[in-house]
Amino acid sequence: MASVDGVGQFAAADYVVVGVCLAISTGIGIYHALAGGGQKTADEFLLADRKMHPFPVAVSLLASFISAITVLGTPAEIYIHGTAFWLFAFAYVGVLFVVWRIFIPVFYEYEITSVNEYLERRFSKPVRYVGTGLFFLQMILYLGIVIYAPALALNAVTGLSLWGSVLTIGIVCTFYTTIGGMKAVLWTDVFQVGVMFAGFFAVIIQGSIELGGLGNAWQIAQEGGRIDFWDFRVNPTIRHTFWSVVIGGTFTWTSTYGVNQSQVQRYLSVGTQRRANWALGIAVVGMVLVVSSACLAGVVMYAYYAKCDPYTAGYVDQTDQLIPYFVLDLFGKYPGLPGLFTSSVFSAALSTVSSGLNALAAVTGEDILKAYKPDISEKKYALAIKCFACFYGGVCILMTVLASQIGGILQAALSIFGIVGGPLLGLFSLGIFFPWANSQGAIGGSLIALGMTFWVATGAQLYPADTDPPPLSTEQCVNYTMPTPGPTEADPPNIAKFYALSYSWYAFFAWGTCIFFGLLISFATGHQKAKDGDRTVQLSVGDAFCCCLSREAKDACLCGVPSEDEIKLTSYGENGYEVKMTPNGERKFDHDDTGEVKHTQEVYHNDAFEDAAEAGTDSNGDEGEFKEFPSEPDA
Repeated sequence: MASVDGVGQFAAADYVVVGVCLAISTGIGIYHALAGGGQKTADEFLLADRKMHPFPVAVSLLASFISAITVLGTPAEIYIHGTAFWLFAFAYVGVLFVVWRIFIPVFYEYEITSVNEYLERRFSKPVRYVGTGLFFLQMILYLGIVIYAPALALNAVTGLSLWGSVLTIGIVCTFYTTIGGMKAVLWTDVFQVGVMFAGFFAVIIQGSIELGGLGNAWQIAQEGGRIDFWDFRVNPTIRHTFWSVVIGGTFTWTSTYGVNQSQVQRYLSVGTQRRANWALGIAVVGMVLVVSSACLAGVVMYAYYAKCDPYTAGYVDQTDQLIPYFVLDLFGKYPGLPGLFTSSVFSAALSTVSSGLNALAAVTGEDILKAYKPDISEKKYALAIKCFACFYGGVCILMTVLASQIGGILQAALSIFGIVGGPLLGLFSLGIFFPWANSQGAIGGSLIALGMTFWVATGAQLYPADTDPPPLSTEQCVNYTMPTPGPTEADPPNIAKFYALSYSWYAFFAWGTCIFFGLLISFATGHQKAKDGDRTVQLSVGDAFCCCLSREAKDACLCGVPSEDEIKLTSYGENGYEVKMTPNGERKFDHDDTGEVKHTQEVYHNDAFEDAAEAGTDSNGDEGEFKEFPSEPDA
């Protein structure tokens, strides 16, 4: 085990296994393209008519961002740096609580398709476009890495064609996503997650057998300094500590599962808030199982190569190639098993890319196409959505060229979540929790946060921090010569200390920057008055996190936004006007056919307020039916 100077090669049986996996994914897409008359409406294509069962949605939530980057990057992370990354399991539980209490309730208040519709209702259309732009940037960069990384790793180790793999992943998932819509995405994700778990379990079981048991593998990893969970140092430059992984990781993954279109779109496909909560709960359990499986595979891999590190020995060029190398070393004499693991890598990439393409198509249609052609027919709109999905598939394939210039895939992917997802999370947080924030503050805060976080991340690439990983051994390697030490590098400039911020904190840093500058700009440009706030688009910290507080305490957390108790009556006129009367006045919301707010007007009530309520008219004398808020108007 210690002397490894070569591994097996891909056999015909392995190609067959990979081909069958791709054929099944394609077949699921074709089935859903033809079943029930095909994907004829945009709602069916994007949201599966909001009738999906929570289980496939939960598995799809799991598959969407637990991607090939997890399959390849997480075992390599444990192998090089140790088990601190495993603490992300705690962060996932924090994400579950935050999304349950904040984002699902807010987004289910409206039957939206694009998550950015909330930004327009809370702020304005320009803010919605900022959210759209941030989402495009995040997803296109991320999907480029998701397609390229597994192709590169498999090319280097198995000999599979690099660009052939890129085109295979890109074309297959673009095809079944374009023709099969959300149903195809969800059910292929179910199949692909099963393949991913099979790949991990095969590695863990066979590796443990070779090492004399999992307990022995754990002991070897502990002696090598890889079992290290509880680093409580409060230093934001340390790559992984308990605080950076649990707190920073919660912000990182909340930006993904809370406000990212590809995830929110899945919540909406189940039809009710309760079913969405169930789907997310099941998904988080699955996320903990996947990260635990990936980390355990990394522990076994380290124990296997404890005396001969293939990376230091030069058997592989990048750490992301370690797990494919390990698989061929373990299963080279068992035709078909290397193909099974390769299928798990391909499946992980397919599941992530397909969900991303579907979400990109939804945002383009809802945020851009409908803004310019609001009267487009349903048939033409559904066709346009499918064309958008196909177009973005081609764009993501092209983005692999940029991804080829990036280093370690796991850190790169999570950095993108922080750099772009952090400002997006801050933008939604401004709208939900801060009634004083206005459109200028929302735009300015999010763009400043994006710029500052991008600056820090770019500096970290130019002046990478010394992560000081535990040592690796080559004492029993065959045909290995210790390299001659190179020249001593010059000391980095003082500004490099600022760039040393751990990537785990990027999302938190971006979120805080967005909130700070968003409020600063809002107050400098004429902040919104709290009493003018709309209770339906805002949430108090008390409502979100302190369910045991009294009603009075929760209302105090609203910071002046009228509470439900203050909203006395609601009137619905013949022309679609909704009038909410409060002790401070009455607010009119003018709706069109889609229910979107066109303008808000406040008219302070006079002595006729009570008389109007009794007479069944609003304070302007218009007829209307009064009901206790928040009842809906009769059909």
